[in-house]
Amino acid sequence: MKKNSALLNLVLSAMFLAIGLILPFFTGQVPQVGKMLLPMHIPVILCGLICGWPYGLTVGLILPLLRSFLFSAPILYPTAVAMAFELAAYGGVVGFLYGKSRWKCIVSLYRSMLLAMVAGRVVWGIAMVILLGISGGTFTISAFLAGAFLNAIPGIVIQLILIPALMVILNRTRMVQFSEKKASCTSAGQKNGQ
Repeated sequence: MKKNSALLNLVLSAMFLAIGLILPFFTGQVPQVGKMLLPMHIPVILCGLICGWPYGLTVGLILPLLRSFLFSAPILYPTAVAMAFELAAYGGVVGFLYGKSRWKCIVSLYRSMLLAMVAGRVVWGIAMVILLGISGGTFTISAFLAGAFLNAIPGIVIQLILIPALMVILNRTRMVQFSEKKASCTSAGQKNGQ
C-alpha cells in the first residue's frame, strides 16, 4: 500500500511539474501579467498539499530552473534561481504545515497557505539579496515590497480562491481528505477540550 502511495505521489508530482511548465504560457506573453498572476505557484502549492512537503519542495525547486532551461523564461540568473528557493519554500512549508494539521479543513488550509506565502516571499527576498550581492547589485526594501506583495496581489487573491476551491472538488472525488465546513475544524477541537 505504501509503495502504491509513493508511486501515486511521484506521478502526481510529475503532473504538477508539467502543469507548472505549461501554465505560464497563458500569461507569459505579457511578462507583467505573468508576474502579477504567479502561474507557477499554484501547481507547487497544490503539490505540497496533496503529495506532501518533500514532493512540494522538490517540484518547487526544479520547476523554475527547468522552465528557464527549456524555454529561457524566467531568466536563469537571478530570477529563476531565486524563484527556485521561493517555490521550494512554498511547496515545502504548505505541505509540512497542512500535513501536521490535526484536521484537514478550510481553516488549516488557509493557515498553511498564508504562512507558506509569507515564508516563500521572505526566502525569495533573502535569495535576491544574496544573488544580486554576488553580482555587485543591490536589492532594496522597496523592490522587495513591490515584487513580493504589491505587484503580486492579483496572484495571491487567485491562489486564495482557486486552491481551496480545487481542494473541495478533489475532496468530492475522494482524491484528498478535506472537510468543507469551517465548523468541523472548530467543533472537533472543542469536543476534545482544545
